Amino acid sequence: MLHKLLEWLPPALRSVLERLPPQIADRLEEIRIREGRPLEIGYAGLSVFVRPDGACSENYRDAYVPDREQCRTLLERITRHSLYAAEEELRRGYVTIPGGHRIGLAGQVVLEDGRVKRLRDVAAFNVRVARAQQGCSSQVLPSLLDVAGRTIRHTLIVSPPQQGKTTLLRDLVRAIGAGDWRHPSAAGWRGRKVGVVDERSEIAACERGVPTFDVGPRCDVLDACPKAEGIMMLIRSMSPEVIAVDEIGRAEDARAIREALHAGVRVIATAHASDLADVFARPVLAQLAREGVFGAYVLLSREGGRTAHRVFTREQALAAAARQPDGRPFAARDAPRASRTRSPSGGGSGP
Repeated sequence: MLHKLLEWLPPALRSVLERLPPQIADRLEEIRIREGRPLEIGYAGLSVFVRPDGACSENYRDAYVPDREQCRTLLERITRHSLYAAEEELRRGYVTIPGGHRIGLAGQVVLEDGRVKRLRDVAAFNVRVARAQQGCSSQVLPSLLDVAGRTIRHTLIVSPPQQGKTTLLRDLVRAIGAGDWRHPSAAGWRGRKVGVVDERSEIAACERGVPTFDVGPRCDVLDACPKAEGIMMLIRSMSPEVIAVDEIGRAEDARAIREALHAGVRVIATAHASDLADVFARPVLAQLAREGVFGAYVLLSREGGRTAHRVFTREQALAAAARQPDGRPFAARDAPRASRTRSPSGGGSGP
């Protein structure tokens, strides 16, 4: 997987990164390429600079420095030599390449009527390495089951960027479709039909409509489709029993999720937030939470290079919010008796 990703890079830059020590390359999460500035990588929750010989250092003065020509070549490659065709992606500030790797972009913003029209003079790239961690959901999935309904509860997965939300979501999709429930009460349950709205092409990493990641035997994917529209399209056309979406937060996302609930479809979603306090501080997420939409919340955090999962019920999350009468910010620890597990899965496949 990493070898195919590095093939997108200019030869000199690729040559440097191919010299990374195997123990670092195997855990690589981010490659930060900035014109005229030190080459930086992230792995296992750490951040270091890369020297021309591939060795890593905390001293940026020793690092390899990509030049303008390398950045220009990289932009041409990831946009397939057509900035016009990639205009929408440039407007959003990222490009997703085959394999589900998202490349964030920074440069000069061009405005039109006060709104971002596109990026130009792109001089910084954040290559986020997508990796499947098959089985990483095995410890958290049993805590999400609705035993009476013989399926999964409506679930919101929460964490800051680079903590493994997309990795966990992808493996939940696989396990639910395969009927790999990992719980005695679920013995004999069949797998569920899962619809995925993969707006950023990171969950399934489809190529020509076919997933390149293992998303299970009962998964249908709408690739590069806006979340709200995709949810409604799946409900109308694919009869899903579960819908999975990444990074919700807009009002239209919330409306589509409510429609899914009314249609009897279970929803698994992710969102950017540090803890339950952030969930209740974001208007759209807070409204969904107070309506009782989600029956379970999964909070991810990085501890010692590993991802820790903490699972809260709807009642625990609401109780945590209600016990702050003085307006004091609350954190995940304020919720009572959360289920807590650890997994070797890390970030790097999604914000």
